[in-house]
Amino acid sequence: MAKITRKPAPRKTSVPKKKAKAAAAKPKAPGKKSLKAMRPWTPPEVREAFSRFRKANPEPKGELEHVNPFTLLVAVVLSAQATDAGVNKATRALFAIADTPQKMLDLGEERLREYIKTIGLYRTKARNVIALSAKLLSEFGGEVPRTRAGIESLPGAGRKTANVVLNMAFGEHTMAVDTHVFRVGNRTGLAPGKTPLEVELGLEKVIPAEFMLHAHHWLILHGRYTCLARKPRCEVCLINDLCRWPEKTV
Repeated sequence: MAKITRKPAPRKTSVPKKKAKAAAAKPKAPGKKSLKAMRPWTPPEVREAFSRFRKANPEPKGELEHVNPFTLLVAVVLSAQATDAGVNKATRALFAIADTPQKMLDLGEERLREYIKTIGLYRTKARNVIALSAKLLSEFGGEVPRTRAGIESLPGAGRKTANVVLNMAFGEHTMAVDTHVFRVGNRTGLAPGKTPLEVELGLEKVIPAEFMLHAHHWLILHGRYTCLARKPRCEVCLINDLCRWPEKTV
């Protein structure tokens, strides 16, 4: 009887799952909107945007209530991780009785906490306000320093605090980058950056000097009331035709 030999079935070459998925997935070509989002603003576009902001609001004001450079400094320190409205609610009564470093020291940390207890991190902030008041008296003659280094040396005061005080109290052309300015700078493509400092330096580089005094207020207000985090109001945006955001709704 003849011996029957069977040839082994050819093995199927299997592609590893990860490689198979990679092979199946076709790279998406960037659409027109994506390319537009990557295109830097031109100097005429930047000038046009800020001309519109200026025309709509020639003298923008910060929303933190204060009566002098010291109370502005305190308000900004208190505003970290808090809303301006929440800070104002607490400081109206506080500043009526403590609007200088000496009066704040006389009030004391324990009583200060009672005034600001509705603000987040109020215990730490109360300690910082008392400490910065003491330092202003001992090292700066009771006056808020007019330099970045001087302000940043105060307890609870960082770069953003210094930028706000230098701009609002002393008219310096500084750019304070809060969450709103950071979002607007990145979303519009005006000054994209991974950190607040990158956005700050990017904005200072592209914004003409004639707009810098009010630029940070225009951008804050734009982010707070128009370029909202979750549902931006693109339909009423003053710069929607210039904005590079690929997902804008107009």
